[in-house]
Formats: sequence, structure tokens, C-alpha cells
Amino acid sequence: MDTLDCRGQQCPQPVIQTRRRILAQPDVPCRVLVDDSASRDNISRLATGMGYAIKTSDFDGGFAIDLTPGAIAAPKTVGSVATGPTILFIASDRMGSGDQKLGQILLKNFIFTLTESDTTPDAIYFVNNGVKLTVGGSDLIEPLTALADSGVDIASCGLCLEFFGVKEALSVGRVSNMLELTNALQGAGRIIRL
Repeated sequence: MDTLDCRGQQCPQPVIQTRRRILAQPDVPCRVLVDDSASRDNISRLATGMGYAIKTSDFDGGFAIDLTPGAIAAPKTVGSVATGPTILFIASDRMGSGDQKLGQILLKNFIFTLTESDTTPDAIYFVNNGVKLTVGGSDLIEPLTALADSGVDIASCGLCLEFFGVKEALSVGRVSNMLELTNALQGAGRIIRL
């Protein structure tokens, strides 16, 4: 059985690494090593949702999760089907309204994790402080560029870029305007606001 050692990795890395491993070798059993119960539980949910049987045990101060493919049928998900594009609307340089530093870490992890997702939004619109994520010096240029390269439309509000004096520093995506944003939101099948 192959072993994937995710000890010492911060969320969401253990889940992302496990998902990559499952997708790369779907028919091969695997043992995943983690050092906290949250990672153990997150990986267990991921693997179960992908049709794997799981067995967890204590291991060297952490946990071992043995994944066996095809042992159970993956649950079928039923949801409402939205018509129209999915728009991700980002109006801040952080996620949530609590601690600023934690909010920035959460948003960075969200965007990074989005690059690993099976589905991505059709477009990401950045307004207000959110436009700062698309300019030089942002920690998110690389994952946003990866999303753009995969076909996601990355658009930043021109007025917002001008207001913050960073229009010339735009490093990923394109400049948008309020009319376009209004039309995009009105025509969206799903709007995800961060």
C-alpha cells in the first residue's frame, strides 16, 4: 500500500494532496498520514464521497487513514440545477468579517483550493478592496492566473483600480466596469459572494 505523508501540512493541503493522489491512481489503495483530527475527518469525508472505504488508526502521534477504492458506492448528490453562468463576486481582500489576518489566509486558501476543484466559476469579478488581489504584489496572482488559463474570466472594477491608484499594476485578468458587472450579475445562474 502506498503512503502519502501529509504530516506537518496546514489545511487545506492534506485534503488537496489526498484528492490529487486519488485522482492520479484511483484503483490503488493508499495510506494517508496526518497529525490532527480535523485533517483525519476531512480526508475521511472526501474519500467516502469518492467511493472509498476508510479505516483510521492512531499512528506516531497522529493518524493513519487507509483508503480502499471501490469498496463502497459513492453517494449520489442531488441539487438544484442553475441555468446561466456561475459568478464569484469578491468585494474584499479577505474572507469573513473577523480577524483581518485570518480572513486573508482563508481567502488565499479558498482561491488556491478553487484551482484544484472539479468545477470552477465562469467568471470572478473583483470590486472595492478585492481588486488589490489582482495587482502586482498580491499572493494570489499565481492561482488567479491558473484559473484564467483554465478559462475563468477574471475581471476587476476599473473605478476601484483607479480609486486605489493601482490600475497600471493589474497583473491578472482585465479591467471591467459597473454596467458589465450589473449585466453579469443579473444574467447569472448562481452568484457566490465572498
